[in-house]
This record gives sequence, C-alpha cells and structure tokens, in this order.
Amino acid sequence: MIRREDMLELTRRMNLSRSSLDRIAGAYLDEDGYVDGTFNRNILRLTPSERKKNLELAKSVLFSATNEQLKDYPMGGSPDAAGEIRQLLSGLLDSGMKNDALADIFYELAGERFRPGRPFFCFLFHGSYDVPAKGKDGEWLEGSEEVYEYLICAMGPLAGEYEPGRAEYGFLYPAFRDRSGDPEFINIFEQAPAAPHRRLTEWLTGT
Repeated sequence: MIRREDMLELTRRMNLSRSSLDRIAGAYLDEDGYVDGTFNRNILRLTPSERKKNLELAKSVLFSATNEQLKDYPMGGSPDAAGEIRQLLSGLLDSGMKNDALADIFYELAGERFRPGRPFFCFLFHGSYDVPAKGKDGEWLEGSEEVYEYLICAMGPLAGEYEPGRAEYGFLYPAFRDRSGDPEFINIFEQAPAAPHRRLTEWLTGT
C-alpha cells in the first residue's frame, strides 16, 4: 500500500523555489508509436512558465488518488522480463538521465505499448530528494536518512503541436515506501483505472 503522506512529502519539493527534480527528457510520438522528436534538458534552463507547467505534469502522477489511480506493484515476473526493464530504468537513474541512447530505447519500447489513437507524449523526470530524518514523535530532525534518486514518467495524448495534455499513464520508480526508495517495487499511475493500459504495466512489472 502507498502512504498518501509519502507522496505529499515528495510533491512538497516540486515547486519553482525549491525542486528536487533536476532534469526532464521526453519524446513526441505519432499515433502509431513512432518517435517524431525528443529533448533532454536541465529543468533550471526552462523558462519559469515552462518549468511550472512541467512540474505540475510530474506532480499530477503523485497527486492522483492513492491506491486507486496510483498503485504499488512488485517488480516480479520472470527474471529475464523483470531484469530488462529494471536494467533500463537503473541505467537512466545511474546516468542522471543524461544518457540519450537509453532514453531513446525507453521511448521506443513504451511507444509499442501505449496507443491512445492519436499523437502522444512520453516525458521522464529525474530527481534526487534528500530525505530528512524524523524522530519517534514525528518531528523533523537535522540531517538526512538517505538520498532518494527517482524517475517519474508521464504519458498522454498531445493537446496541440508538441504540447502535452493530461497524463493518462505514468509511474514513480523506484517506489517510495516508508520514506525510502525500494527498487523491488514501482508505483504505477492510471488516470482511468477502469480502462487500464495492461501492456505497459505488464512490461514495467515483468509479469
């Protein structure tokens, strides 16, 4: 189960004045899942309006209804299936999402599985959150418990030419569980849980 307070803790560090997100990369894909264009930028190099818009897109994945739209999944299944996607996500994390070749592979594989019937976007966000320590009474303490490095993905139809619309699917990896990163789990977002994107979820979880 995902704790709502954990997601709120992360999103509090996603604003213009203080953001744990440091990089955004993405692809624009046609209705058949072929990449039309890509980008990879430091978030601080965006204009304030662009930065705010993209931070809101990333936060929409975590702000969703906990354990309804955003659910916890184990990275299980066969070793080969689970290992392939985990290796890809780990590579993106280890490179600080600066490895365009790995990002391109991710877009292509995701594009094969996400088909909204019109052009769409696939954005990735990289962040590092210095998790502050908490006392037994719940009060914040000086120092930190760990640095949680993570990826957020948001996917959905374009609202205009190279203009992302609302996210329909996404994830947080590794999962943020009990205020700590857990690479054995992934938090997956479905904007409409009644109509899930099963091919994407099966790919991401290795099931």
